[in-house]
Amino acid sequence: MKIFTFAILWMVLLSAPALANDNVLEEYIKSFNYDSRLEMKASSKQLIDLLEDGKAVLVDIRFKEEQEAWGPSFALNIPLNELPERFRELPQDKIIITACPHKDRAIIAMTYLRSKGIPARYLTDGLIGLAENLRGDDALYFLKMLNDQ
Repeated sequence: MKIFTFAILWMVLLSAPALANDNVLEEYIKSFNYDSRLEMKASSKQLIDLLEDGKAVLVDIRFKEEQEAWGPSFALNIPLNELPERFRELPQDKIIITACPHKDRAIIAMTYLRSKGIPARYLTDGLIGLAENLRGDDALYFLKMLNDQ
């Protein structure tokens, strides 16, 4: 899976000059370092904390059918293939965290958003990892926190 994810990211980065707005992605890549590597990721536990603090928005980039079948009700639903037309819907005052079941499409979405100057992150353990962290009492507590905001 890591090789597949790396291959997808590499293909996106190779085509980045065609996507980049004012070379934003190119500059990001040139300045990429260990801090950048950490900053582009968010675990589901980090996401939960950021959502509880009102600092982030989760963007579910799966196909509409996948979103309709199951998914977090608190996520903003923008399928990956609609992201170029809809990225302006994203709040500018929040951390944008892209997600799919694992992370392959989320990495593509994060890279695209960065090419537009949006410092997005991707969910490292995917929606499946998020579901693992939102079970039972944890889910109840989390939803109460969101509803109290």
